[in-house]
Amino acid sequence: MSDKLRIKEKVGYGFGDFASSMFWKLFSMFLMIYYTDVVEISPAAVGTMFLLTRLWDGLNDPIMGIIADRTNTSNGKFRPYLLWVAIPFAIMGVLTFSSPNFGPSGKLIYAYVTYTLMMIVYTAINVPYSSLMGVMTSDTKERTSLASFRFIGAYSGGIFMTATVPYLLDYFRNSGSNEAQSYQYTVVVYAILAAFFFIMTYKWTKERVIPLLEKVSVKKDLKDLAKNVQWFTMLGAGIAVLIFNSLRDGSIMYYFKYFVHDQVLPVFGEVKWDKLAGAYMTVWLVTNLLGVLLAKPISAKYGKKNTFMGAMIIASIFSFVFYWVNPNDLGMIFGLNIIIGLAAGIVLPLIWSMYADIADYSEWKTGRRATGLVFSSSSMSQKMGWTLGGAITGWLLAGYGFEANAEQTVASLKGIRLLISIYPAVGALLSALILITYKLNDGFMDGILKDLTDRRKE
Repeated sequence: MSDKLRIKEKVGYGFGDFASSMFWKLFSMFLMIYYTDVVEISPAAVGTMFLLTRLWDGLNDPIMGIIADRTNTSNGKFRPYLLWVAIPFAIMGVLTFSSPNFGPSGKLIYAYVTYTLMMIVYTAINVPYSSLMGVMTSDTKERTSLASFRFIGAYSGGIFMTATVPYLLDYFRNSGSNEAQSYQYTVVVYAILAAFFFIMTYKWTKERVIPLLEKVSVKKDLKDLAKNVQWFTMLGAGIAVLIFNSLRDGSIMYYFKYFVHDQVLPVFGEVKWDKLAGAYMTVWLVTNLLGVLLAKPISAKYGKKNTFMGAMIIASIFSFVFYWVNPNDLGMIFGLNIIIGLAAGIVLPLIWSMYADIADYSEWKTGRRATGLVFSSSSMSQKMGWTLGGAITGWLLAGYGFEANAEQTVASLKGIRLLISIYPAVGALLSALILITYKLNDGFMDGILKDLTDRRKE
């Protein structure tokens, strides 16, 4: 069977991350400020909640990978989960952005419960979705193309969400809903769309790669993974990249609400801070998307590893510069956002394509293909980076003296500025340094793929 994929199938695969990204960006860009400024939970408590719930959730990813690897249906190992979990995913998203009047302690408990369940459901659909790429084709260039389509879907979903959230919130506010209800009703819209697009991914994709041998045992799979140094390298680099992204995403709303404020612009007149924040998020995601499109041609010329490292170094340098920008200099704020966004976008499809290479490398070394387990680590790195980034955001806001819905002190404003600039820069630089030890260059992988193809013919 040919490893070349039709455009329809690549688009169908991209639909899955369109669905995921709407929720992922809701969580990363809006959930922190929703908890602190709408539900009125302290930032330190939110940071601790993110740490505890996401650490637990990160441990679920390898478990889900093991389960998916051992799932056998007429429709494949991974695709069926897209159908089974689509509706629960949508329901839990709405419940996460709901705020029953339970009092201060009750609200925190409710946040713990709903957010934990949301992340479990997220794992149950996204680990199989991520793993699906590893069995749709074994062609490494097709995988890079497929990863690019995935992230086109991801950023399209994020762009759609950031461009429409401020206006949906305004619509529901103007319809008589309070702030909490406006968030809830807005998320209902995205929940319905997410379920639809996951089901479309199920319908438009197909599993092709057949494992060389059946797995022997969970213990053996875990032991093989523990010996895979390249897996550890990508895990560390992936966590650092997500810390970079999480700190930036989580601080945007605070940066515009408390530092930039409303602005008077030529032609547009007075523009509210939330519309500026929405525009900033949208530009960030549009440039990420352009970076995704650049990933394949640049990595084809310079290799995945060199492209990854170069992009993260650029993102780090310009993130450092961002700290010194004046709040009224919107041209510089958005200009730096474009450069950083392009660099960040180039990296993300490379991560997933490199995990597919690691799955091949593992099969080449061990004779077994634990695709779900390998890809679950990429989801785990996302969540671990997101965990640390979210916890750091909450703790630093509290440490710098942040008070929700109040005039900020010089110290708290400094903390907000650091959260969108210096601290993310450190994460980006760390990811580049970690990847120095990565050994699976493109030429080496071409040899592995040829060897595996010959073995599968035997």
